Amino acid sequence: MSSSSPPAGGAAARPALPLTGYALGATGAILFASKGIIIKLAYGEGIDPETLLALRMAFSLPFYLVIGTLAVMRLRAKGEALPGPMLVLKAAGVGALGYWFSSYSDFLGLQYISASFERLILYTYPFFVVLFGALLFGQPIRRKAVWTFVVAYAGLALIFAERFSVDGTNTVKGTFFVGLAAISFALYQLMASSLLRSIGSALFTCIAMISASAVSLTQFALIRPVEALAVSSHGLTLAVMIAIGATVLPSFFMNAALKRISAQANSMISTVSPVATMVMAVLILGERANATELAGAAVVMLSISWFTISDARRR
Repeated sequence: MSSSSPPAGGAAARPALPLTGYALGATGAILFASKGIIIKLAYGEGIDPETLLALRMAFSLPFYLVIGTLAVMRLRAKGEALPGPMLVLKAAGVGALGYWFSSYSDFLGLQYISASFERLILYTYPFFVVLFGALLFGQPIRRKAVWTFVVAYAGLALIFAERFSVDGTNTVKGTFFVGLAAISFALYQLMASSLLRSIGSALFTCIAMISASAVSLTQFALIRPVEALAVSSHGLTLAVMIAIGATVLPSFFMNAALKRISAQANSMISTVSPVATMVMAVLILGERANATELAGAAVVMLSISWFTISDARRR
């Protein structure tokens, strides 16, 4: 946060409010929130998950190739050593987990549940970061994390029960796949932390995304005919929107926001995401929620928002 110099009278001026940082953070969160909506629209065009994921990665891949090349050139210009083969392989493996497996699970889940419910399940991934951090990485687990986890999943249980009564098997399938996406993304974050310090944020992200793209395209080549890529012009537009509007652009917006505002402020702004998904789901997809589902959503968002913000403040 920038501050102005003291005025002539000697009294310190109040720090300027970093409105640009807040605007960038909110824009990134809303763009991320649009992903489920666009995927649902693409499914309406008859595009299957494997084809849609391959198109998303194919359209976003050139951006990460260029950014990765520039990152390597900067390192060489500074005379710094490039990451060794083992570090690159680890980054590629972790990237495949976080950006291919997690994304693919999420795409599968969205075949069965609403975009709003999907976003709420994904929104719980910070709890899995805490849980697996304690179980697998020896990190301390705090009592407030456990209680917040219980409260949030009580809210999800309300929504699950309501949806199960209407669309039983599909609700179970969708919840399973999206839950798997949240778990795998949490594991990705835990495993990526040390690699980020060793490789650097920009280069690691590019290696991770290039690896995930390679796996996604290989998966498509193995299980789908090339003709599946011949989607409608509207379907192609939606794939570009997922790749650029809901993948590349929000990552840049969020990084730009983090340069201007604190992690605590950025965590607070991220609470816009599930609300934005719900609003877009109503306006664009025609989704509806009854009082029970809205109450469950409120419980999830309040509990996770409180945990995320208090955890950021603690850091």
